[in-house]
Amino acid sequence: MGDDIGSHQSRSHPIGNSTQSNEIESPNPEGSFPNENVIEEDVGDHTESTTQGGRLKSVVWNHFKKIQVNGEDKAQCNYCKKLLGGKSKNGTRHLHLHMESCIQRKISLRGQKLITSKMVKGKQEMTTTIYDPEFAKKELAQAIIMHEYPLSIVDHLGFKKYSFALQPLFKVPSRNTMKKEIFKMYDVEKTVALKLMDTNEGRVAITTDMWTASNQKKGYMAITAHYIDHSWNLQSRILRFIYVPTPHTSERLSTVLVGCLLDWNIDGKLSTITLDNCSTNDSMIEKIKNKLHLGSLLKDGSLLHMRCYGLEVVKDGVEKIRDSVAYWTATPKRVEKFKETTKQLRMTCTKSLCLDCPTRWNSTYKMLDIAISYKEVFCRLKHRDDKYTCLPTTTQWEFASEVCEKLKIFNSVTELFSGTNYPTANLYFPKVCEINLAISNWLTSSNVVIQRMATKMMDKFKCYWSVIHDIMGVATILDPRYKMSLLEYYYQKLYPADAFHETRRIRKLCYDLFSDYELKSKESTSSPFEDINSYVVDDSLNDFDAFVKSQKRAKTTHLESELDLYLEEDILPRTSDFDILMWWKLNGVKYPTLQKIAKDVLAIPISSVASESAFSTGGRILSPHRNRLHWQTLEALMCVRSWLWSEENKGLSSKGMEDYGNLLDEIDFEDEDEQLPSGATHGLEDD
Repeated sequence: MGDDIGSHQSRSHPIGNSTQSNEIESPNPEGSFPNENVIEEDVGDHTESTTQGGRLKSVVWNHFKKIQVNGEDKAQCNYCKKLLGGKSKNGTRHLHLHMESCIQRKISLRGQKLITSKMVKGKQEMTTTIYDPEFAKKELAQAIIMHEYPLSIVDHLGFKKYSFALQPLFKVPSRNTMKKEIFKMYDVEKTVALKLMDTNEGRVAITTDMWTASNQKKGYMAITAHYIDHSWNLQSRILRFIYVPTPHTSERLSTVLVGCLLDWNIDGKLSTITLDNCSTNDSMIEKIKNKLHLGSLLKDGSLLHMRCYGLEVVKDGVEKIRDSVAYWTATPKRVEKFKETTKQLRMTCTKSLCLDCPTRWNSTYKMLDIAISYKEVFCRLKHRDDKYTCLPTTTQWEFASEVCEKLKIFNSVTELFSGTNYPTANLYFPKVCEINLAISNWLTSSNVVIQRMATKMMDKFKCYWSVIHDIMGVATILDPRYKMSLLEYYYQKLYPADAFHETRRIRKLCYDLFSDYELKSKESTSSPFEDINSYVVDDSLNDFDAFVKSQKRAKTTHLESELDLYLEEDILPRTSDFDILMWWKLNGVKYPTLQKIAKDVLAIPISSVASESAFSTGGRILSPHRNRLHWQTLEALMCVRSWLWSEENKGLSSKGMEDYGNLLDEIDFEDEDEQLPSGATHGLEDD
């Protein structure tokens, strides 16, 4: 069990060495090999080979390698690695006998088929397959990556015994071999992912976020790409999960991000970059623009920055409930006491108390929603535990109920934006408008605390709304169920005195984008002979070129374009099963330019949840017992995991990516990756 399959990859394969080998590998009709004496002496049947000195050498040495062990000559089987006597005086009879009985050789050289069963159209059918140890090793590496098993699983006795029970011929590789296999898979899968990104004709939206591993105190940047492929499936791929040394300045972060864009050759096909709300990210966007060619971006980069959806949650009025939840979830003994009291009061609610993250609306909503249902339990426990001193008052319970009701809309929106199947951009606009209206209504609440909460929320919301407003408006227009009608509907509520102006502004942006795409399409299909008599362009007339471009836009808007035809058609009825990507895929012949715009705009995410979800995976992989895992190994695990799951689910979702991780809590006896396998640098930067 201790032999490492991976260490024998360079062994010679006797099948193709000579015709002599082919003769000896063919069994006789009875299934056994020819008698060894015949093999040794029958030169006419090519059973012997001649050395340089003219001496006859048995063909059995095509299947053995002579090595020295403790100063003695040994013959090592090329298949099972067993050592036999290798001295000349020992002869070769024992080698022939071993070769005749070696199971590993029979499977490796004759492709022995194994009888297995599989499901075909709901029925169990018998089939045959060929055992391949290299394929088995690759599948083991994929399982470790996809399901976050620890690399040390190959050292676990139970796993070795289980593997032997399934296939006695499979020798479980060592951890070092598995690391090499993972890096090999990283290289292969990255090449495939690069090709997919390179052949993608549409633009790519990027989400990125920073995460500090508590076990390592190191910062990692997750960079995720979103795009719609040629089959009109919404794709999401982690491009990098890279260690970024401190300090995390805007200059350093922008350099890392732009470096990734250049490595993946998507710097010229960006649509947007979605970042969390913080001053560092605002400064980072400006530095990114300085490093990129703005002419290749949408509207010269004016639409590049997308703020991540998120608002600072209210703290006033719910502290007592938060403190109560924290108290009764602090120890197992208190949790048990809470459950006992719940049973005594015959409560129908079976949900467990959960403490919120004060910076996330949906978690506060869930905390309050559950805690309010246990109001009677908290009151009863006040009389059973003198140390419990944070019981909310009746007024505080009423306020919490009102806050919870108002946060319900945030919870539904967050679930939509953070769903496993990342939504297309057309779904964001109506939800965000509903949030805007809700906050506006709360500003007139009779409750002073609610008013104060709403004021803080509106300040945050305006910063967010000002950035995502325009491009999300275009995405809404590109939904044949909404078009301009939904903008007009909401703007009349949001801007009673200025609805027409706001609607016209988004409409103009849509026409400007259409004009830019149409011009680009004409340029890409222009004749290759047009530039034969070209001359040097006068750079001083760059402003003139921009002027001509704007005039073309103005002229285009007065023509009966496909955008005009699209907007003039009646909107489609709203149905729950409407597939907007399939609609644009089928209507590309009618609206070719609009189809290209839809492909780029509908892929834009409004939230950085795709990058944030990688951090929960990273936290499980980089558990307290694996905190010395090398960052390049971590990146290989994270990226390949994303690529394998995307391929498994055909890019339709990331289902399965969050289902595993419990096994990572088991203790590893040694550091899993203190050093990288030799040669495993992948061109990554040294920090």
